[in-house]
Amino acid sequence: MAEPFLALITDRPIDRPAAEAFVTTTADGALVVFEGVVRDHDHGASVHALDYEAHPDAQSFLAAVCAEIAGASGLRVAVIHRVGALEIGDVALVAAVAAPHRAEAFAVCGRLVDLVKERTPIWKRQHLAEGTTEWVGL
Repeated sequence: MAEPFLALITDRPIDRPAAEAFVTTTADGALVVFEGVVRDHDHGASVHALDYEAHPDAQSFLAAVCAEIAGASGLRVAVIHRVGALEIGDVALVAAVAAPHRAEAFAVCGRLVDLVKERTPIWKRQHLAEGTTEWVGL
């Protein structure tokens, strides 16, 4: 039987429709998709680009989070995280969950994103407008 989750780290633009198609079944009445988008500021500083870097084992950490959430909820889940150089407006993360009802889909997607950010060793280097850089999540 195929895994009830999709966990992918990629250096290419994220295929949101693939994540949505993976989680959606005919039993689902709700689809919740979270997109993490690169913004132009952080903590009062102006940001003009980001570089995401992943630990060599980040894929296994991401898969473990997805397996845990899928197992606990009984739902199919998908997470795709982009690494490499990203610009303002680029999508860095897509998390998708489908469920029979919206409340469950929202709750599970929220927990999924929280655990991905907490447990997956992916860090970002922010390029600030003033010409400096800073690492976040180390």
